[in-house]
Amino acid sequence: MATKLTEFLGTGRRKTSVARVRLAAGTGKITVNGRAFENYFPMELQRGTVKQPFVVTGTAEKYDVRINVSGGGPIGQAGASRHGIARALLEVDVALRPALKAEGLLTRDPRMRERKKYGQPGARRRFQFSKR
Repeated sequence: MATKLTEFLGTGRRKTSVARVRLAAGTGKITVNGRAFENYFPMELQRGTVKQPFVVTGTAEKYDVRINVSGGGPIGQAGASRHGIARALLEVDVALRPALKAEGLLTRDPRMRERKKYGQPGARRRFQFSKR
């Protein structure tokens, strides 16, 4: 007997941030780490990034979103949240896939900070060469 899911899950990642997203039918309320969406992401650019999957699919006021995000900085966390919401929307309706894919919302952004190598002051910077 198949039970209908009331919550749809999606995991999003960007840089070192990981966002666990839960979508439930509702009025469009977004909560991040137990705080109000506007308080957690004060910059309009970050809020726009997080809401982008809803704008693309036209489902802005249909779902309540609970996001648990950790690691990285505000930009990485916003990107991870966007990725998680897009993946959760796919679980809701597979027909949304072409719209999300066309905007590049299902692709994990692979750009990460390069590690520091031994014998160097940074990832690529070398110590100053002295001929004598």
